[in-house]
Amino acid sequence: MSDLVTQGAGPAAAKAVALVLHGRGQAPDYMLDNLVRRLSVEGVRYVLPASKGEGWYDAKAVETLTEDTETQLRAALKVVADAEAAARADCPDCPVVLIGFSQGACLVIEHLMRGGLADAAAMLTGCRVGAASEDLPRAELPGLPIYCSNGDEDPWIPAWAFQDAVSDLVACGARVRSDVLPGRDHEISALEASVVDALLSDVVRGTTVFGGAQ
Repeated sequence: MSDLVTQGAGPAAAKAVALVLHGRGQAPDYMLDNLVRRLSVEGVRYVLPASKGEGWYDAKAVETLTEDTETQLRAALKVVADAEAAARADCPDCPVVLIGFSQGACLVIEHLMRGGLADAAAMLTGCRVGAASEDLPRAELPGLPIYCSNGDEDPWIPAWAFQDAVSDLVACGARVRSDVLPGRDHEISALEASVVDALLSDVVRGTTVFGGAQ
């Protein structure tokens, strides 16, 4: 498994674990600087795995799945699954929140759609991996709270691909909050960070994420 960077609460003090996945051409430091250090919720243990190369996989997310891409994707998802398992072993009574940006956000949805577990999730600028015409895997996600966000003209994740991913999550039973942000650059905005902060606060307190009925 790739090296894991950790920050925040120690295992004994943690009330929740956030597994945070960086994007293409980035490293855990990017997510520390651009998300984790902007969050205020106490009692969260942050676990940040790193890709082995410049990205988790070479292809663009919306390209047709090739054998090479599928192999790379499965290897990346194993890193995510191993990090999740390690987090649950270190903090066995804590809920786990899966958070990713860009290529890391694509891993969030693919992890969930291929049977991976989480108690809540945030897909910040992401979509399904594979062409829209392909029969991509789906899993039942009854009631799973997921925050999804994207720019309306993001250079890496087209708005239509983001919306298709949101539709897949809703069809699988997830409870989704979705924001499309006009003119936002390929970055994590203050609004997105604030929503993630609120999501983590709800998870730590054990209240219903996004409010409303379960």
